[in-house]
Amino acid sequence: MHLKLERALSDRTVEAYLRDVGKLRVYAEAQQPPLAPDKVLLEDLQAFIAVTVKGGTKATSQARSLSALRVFYRSMLREKSIAHDPSELLQGPRLARKLPVFLTVQEIDAMIAALDMSRPLAHRNKALLEVLYSCGLRVSEVCGLRRSWLHFDEGYIRVVGKGDKERLVPIGPQAMACINTYLEHERVHLPRKPSAEDMVFLNARGGKLSRMFVFGLVKDLAVKAGIRKTISPHTFRHSFATHLVEGGADLRAVQEMLGHASITTTEIYTHLDREYLRSNILQFHPRAGSRSKPS
Repeated sequence: MHLKLERALSDRTVEAYLRDVGKLRVYAEAQQPPLAPDKVLLEDLQAFIAVTVKGGTKATSQARSLSALRVFYRSMLREKSIAHDPSELLQGPRLARKLPVFLTVQEIDAMIAALDMSRPLAHRNKALLEVLYSCGLRVSEVCGLRRSWLHFDEGYIRVVGKGDKERLVPIGPQAMACINTYLEHERVHLPRKPSAEDMVFLNARGGKLSRMFVFGLVKDLAVKAGIRKTISPHTFRHSFATHLVEGGADLRAVQEMLGHASITTTEIYTHLDREYLRSNILQFHPRAGSRSKPS
């Protein structure tokens, strides 16, 4: 209840946190003698983390597990179930900030062009891709998009993101046109389940579109377009942000549109921009690379 109500975490994150704490419980009960929650020390948590590392747990999963343990013990401390927090000095792995994979405008156009527009619900799929790229939405946000959140007269859509946080995102005329075409020519002919009556994107049975369908669609179109990069629906979000930063958009504006809680998350796209600038210098500057010849 603390995770859902006070921290406003998504159901998937709550499930992951409970799973991580459950693993600690299994570990604690297997000790001789078994460890009660209020008897766990920092050394016990460190030993537990060491066991998970030996089991092949990735650094990102380790970091999430540590976050779950910290939240769990802070909650217990607030409830006065424990006298001290053993996770307070617990250190996690340093996570390398990898530059995200993104698509060029030409690659995005090639994927959309790979759609067979004679197939059923092709206009839905085209509108889906246009919204992913034009608005930089997460896959869960595009699947949960509602018709009542479309404010085309003002050029915005309302989006509910992580932790049920709401934001307004500008939407371009091309994406709006694709959505209208889908609504007018395909969605009107679909059956509609009561639970999905207000959803923009429906499956063939009239229910809410699943995340896995969007993943499969993107993977399939990437193959058809001859794109060899490892991509997912989130790649469209990375592409949206990268192209904005490359075009000179204000970082705060990009943060607002992406719905990032911290601007440090958005700053990774400035690193991408620097790589883009560097590649241009190496390619075109007379003193860079093979162009520079000694006299």
